[in-house]
Parts: sequence; C-alpha cells; structure tokens
Amino acid sequence: MTLGRKMLIIFALVLVGFVALVQWRAHQREVSVNAAYPPIGQLLDVDGVTVHAKVQGSGPDLVLIHGASGNMRDFTLDIVDKLTSRYRVILFDRPGLGWTDDLPQHRGAWNNSAASPQEQAALLQKAADQLGVTNPVVLGHSYGGAVALAWGLARPDQTSAIVLVSAVSEVWPGDLGWQYQLTGSTLGSGILIPMITAFLPEKFVETSIASIFAPQPAPEGYSSHIGSDLALRRASMRANAQQVNSLLPHIKRMIPHYDRLTMPVEVVHGSADTIVPMTIHAQVLMTQLPDANLTTLPGIGHMPQHVASDAVLDAIDRATLRAGLR
Repeated sequence: MTLGRKMLIIFALVLVGFVALVQWRAHQREVSVNAAYPPIGQLLDVDGVTVHAKVQGSGPDLVLIHGASGNMRDFTLDIVDKLTSRYRVILFDRPGLGWTDDLPQHRGAWNNSAASPQEQAALLQKAADQLGVTNPVVLGHSYGGAVALAWGLARPDQTSAIVLVSAVSEVWPGDLGWQYQLTGSTLGSGILIPMITAFLPEKFVETSIASIFAPQPAPEGYSSHIGSDLALRRASMRANAQQVNSLLPHIKRMIPHYDRLTMPVEVVHGSADTIVPMTIHAQVLMTQLPDANLTTLPGIGHMPQHVASDAVLDAIDRATLRAGLR
C-alpha cells in the first residue's frame, strides 16, 4: 500500500470519526434541552403534523404568533398573564420551532425548502379550528407578523382584527447576512448546522439575545425562560434559517393583496428597531392597509412585548374595540 493511499484512508477515518462525534454531541445536546423544556401546552394532530398549542383565559379569542428563532414561551414571560383576565389567549409554536413539527415536505438535513407564511398560517388555522377558535384577533411579532398577515389574507371574513408588533411586512434592501445565507443553504443545512448544535457556546446565544433586544437590555432570566437552546436543535435551526432566508419572495407576493385586509389593524413598532426597521416596514404598511393605526415607540428596539408591554396591550385592546368584540 502506498503512502498516499494510507494517508487517504487515515483522513477518511478521521473524517468519519469527526462526523460521528458531531452528530453524537448534537444529539446529546438536543436530549438535554428537550428534557429541560418540554411542551407547556397540548400537542394537536393536524393532518399528521404535531402542533403545539396552549390555551389560557376567557373572553374574545386572541391568537399570538411568535417570531424567528423563538417559540410560544416568548409570550409567557409576563404578557400572557396580563391578558388572560379578558381574553381567551391561544399560543402556537410555528412549524419547525418549539414543539410544532415542520411540514413533511420541508423536513430533512439536505432539504433547503421552507414552510411559507401562507403554509404556516394554514396549519395554525386548522389547529385553531380544532380548539374552537372563532373570529380571532391575531397578533404576530417579527416573522410572526408575516404569518399574521397571511392568516388575514386567507380568512379575511373570519379574522376580527390583526395586531402587528415589530412585524416584517415589506420588501427590504440588501440581504440577510452571510449567516442566514450559509445556514439556509443545502450544504449549510447538512454540514454546518450539526456543528453549531454540537458546539455553539452559550456566550454566543447571550450575545445574540442582547443584539435582538438592543438598545434595551433583555429581561433577567429571558434566555432560560424561553429555552433559547430549543432553537439550536438541528431541525429547528434548519427550519428557522430556511424560513427566514426564503421569506422575501412571499412578502412580495402578499403586498399587492394588502388592500383586502379591511379588518382593523393595529401596528406597534419601535423607532430604534434595527432588526425590522420601522421606516422600511411599518411606515410603508400604513399606506397599503385600508384601516390601520400605527403606534410609534420612540427609542424602543425589536421587542416591545417585553420592554414596552403596555403599548402592546393597549394596541390589542384597541383592535378588539374597533372590531366590535367589546
């Protein structure tokens, strides 16, 4: 056997060993986070897809849809407790995130397709139907705002009102950065994401959360409350990266139909939001919706539901009143 052949065999063995180590370490991390953050609601079977839902309180139906890299726990830090005395609050994990399965056609390590806002809305609407939800007020935060808009477009006569918080609604300039482009690619999905799941340090997670909340600080204990590591599981990272990476074409297709959203729409957006800038999204949206009201939050960043929750609660109450539900 030649030296070159021996080196090739050694390299192949080392590579196989490294891949096995990565997958084992990723699996162990996922087992740990799954045990630490089990479902907090009920698991519904929707056409063979598991949807994680939680229902609390009584009153008009209010659906809450979380943003990218998140799960329903984002709303349970404190805002849900302020709503349940006067609303029946319905929380969902979006497809591929938290404890909701991704849609079958978008699963797999080497599959870089993603559930569109329309597909996500359709799945959550079927789950809502199982829960007896009728004519809800639908709130979406960040990416969840695009899903809330898709919900309203799909069921304009069965959606009482929409509340958009730091919501993605418009075409944005530039790209989303190399991180999303890489993790949203086929090679990134199959090779890079398992390495991130296996080895990403907690310090990176803390830094990422700080940048999302900036210029305000994140609430104490936020990361541990929402189970931020749930988003680092391989399937969840793939779903999130691919959903975000493929969002723009879906937004472009929805924009011409915004004039069909004739229900009351309340929009809440911080002027200091650098993740979803208000001037690109909320202010433009005001020119496209027939019955919308914008609440601008000076100096507030991307997470008003935590750092300016009274403004979000007021917007929900206004939407409910304008829809004639009170």
